[in-house]
Amino acid sequence: MATLNTESNMTAPDDFYEGLIALHRDLTESESALVNAKLILLLANHIGDPEVIAAAMDAAREDLGAPGVRP
Repeated sequence: MATLNTESNMTAPDDFYEGLIALHRDLTESESALVNAKLILLLANHIGDPEVIAAAMDAAREDLGAPGVRP
């Protein structure tokens, strides 16, 4: 069973962040939301492991005061 890696795993996190900001530059709020959704689906497909994806979804909701949702 694979586990979600929540430790820093990027060789250039600042470059990633700059790219992410650039991805959204000049987009409307709805276009930005669509790009985020497409990026999430592409990365989830790349990961492929439903347990890891579910753990990431739980972690993303962790500080929002709402329980995670497992399919």
